[in-house]
Amino acid sequence: MCVCVCVGTGPQAALMASGNWLLVGTSLGAVLLALLLLITLYSVGDYVHKWHRLKPIPGVSPTYPILGNALLFKPKGEDFFLQLLESIDQFKDEPLMKVWLGPLPFIVLFHAECVEKILSSSKHLDKSYAYTFLQPWLGTGLLTSTGDKWRRRRKMLTPAFHFSILTEFLEVMNEQTNILLEKLEAKAGKGVFNCFNKITLCALDIICETAMGKKIHAQENSESEYIQAIYRMSDLIQRRQKMPWFWLDFVYNTFGEGKEHNHNLRILHSFTEKVIAERVREMETHVESNHSGFDLDSNSKSKKKRKAFLDLILSVTDENGKKLSHQDIREEVDTIMFEGHDTTAAALNWTLHLLGSHPNVLKKVHKELDDVFGNSDRAVTMEDLKNLHFLQCVIKESLRLFPSVPFFARTLCEDCYIRGFKVPKGVNAIIVPYVLHRDPTYFPEPEEFKPERFLLENSSKLNPYAFIPFSAGIRNCIGQRFAIMEEKVILSTILRRFHVEAKQCREDLVLMGELILRPQNGIWIELHRRK
Repeated sequence: MCVCVCVGTGPQAALMASGNWLLVGTSLGAVLLALLLLITLYSVGDYVHKWHRLKPIPGVSPTYPILGNALLFKPKGEDFFLQLLESIDQFKDEPLMKVWLGPLPFIVLFHAECVEKILSSSKHLDKSYAYTFLQPWLGTGLLTSTGDKWRRRRKMLTPAFHFSILTEFLEVMNEQTNILLEKLEAKAGKGVFNCFNKITLCALDIICETAMGKKIHAQENSESEYIQAIYRMSDLIQRRQKMPWFWLDFVYNTFGEGKEHNHNLRILHSFTEKVIAERVREMETHVESNHSGFDLDSNSKSKKKRKAFLDLILSVTDENGKKLSHQDIREEVDTIMFEGHDTTAAALNWTLHLLGSHPNVLKKVHKELDDVFGNSDRAVTMEDLKNLHFLQCVIKESLRLFPSVPFFARTLCEDCYIRGFKVPKGVNAIIVPYVLHRDPTYFPEPEEFKPERFLLENSSKLNPYAFIPFSAGIRNCIGQRFAIMEEKVILSTILRRFHVEAKQCREDLVLMGELILRPQNGIWIELHRRK
């Protein structure tokens, strides 16, 4: 069968063709308009549905349509966190409360049994919408990824945090802590000073060298462009999270702090990409391998090249033998950098403050250190770390009172019941360790600093969801052993040399509950050499 197609020519044909395109364009416009209308109706319908379903749950007021409670929240970290604590205190006898951040509903959880409902589930693994604003920096790495990608990535990276791998990082921790010790030595016996920045720079040096195999000398050069970009980016992200009117990229880039955000983003990504490229080039030219080579930062070429997390990430493969892409690697290195220094630094500072405020507890720590190390100022070994039982209790009690991450959030991936309240799929759950850790049911006299709570005989029956400084359940923090190890090394080294005295009482501390829980005015201490 033959089909003939006649093609016209001339003005009449051109007119017909243009008419056809006009019809196509009109049809396409109508389809797009219909899709936009359907999306709008769905969004409004979903919003109204959640509004009615959440009505029985007690919550913050007044609540306005679309804006929710956003107008009530102050942009500064210290103001916002205090507002959140005041709201929770208002509903402390309730199992949970709700907050509307713009059009997004959040339930706030601060009781162990309610928290367990979310964290123990293999369903509710997705991070909340607020984590979207970390993605320009961290991509969809281990912190921000969801579903199958998160499961695959977690499985691939878990071996990088094995005990035998962590042992290799001990040398870096000791070296950088000795630099910190020199800085503190210059302050000893010379009055009050703020130790917060010094501790933070030490933690940053440690994570940079262990994560990327790169010395950035933060303790010697705190004004470097990369260091400043890390701090500024963290501040910009937490500010944007609380202001729904800046959630759209176009609005944020046009009227908000988008230009500054993008400037810092370029600095952070270019630094990481440069380090990754250098490491790949070294491996390809056999200057270094995963198991041997030279320390490029050493004058001696007889020294074995140290491994970094980056080396391990470059070599890991999935179940199909496939390696991570360049972007995947950058995501994970940036994530380790973001999560691995500020959290530990904050915990170290709070611990020094608490020890300096409780000389009786400090005395017990000193005794344990003397029993383990004697009068030696030698480097800390893995065997030493195993024997510092009371110091570990001190660290845990400090994390109970001042958890490095004061609150975090998940998105519910299916409907669930929490203490009789039905919470629909898609609602965000904010979990607040700062309040959870003060539940007198599990921690009598919750505001008191009592490290003995975490001795084995006292903590063995504790609900595992009552104390969650590193989250809990399937999606707990992959780096928690690294963090505790680092804290033990730094604290044991400082406290073998010095007696610490806090110069702030609890009432003097203004808490800034941002991405990390930190004091607004730093941690002020006085150091004296031990006799």
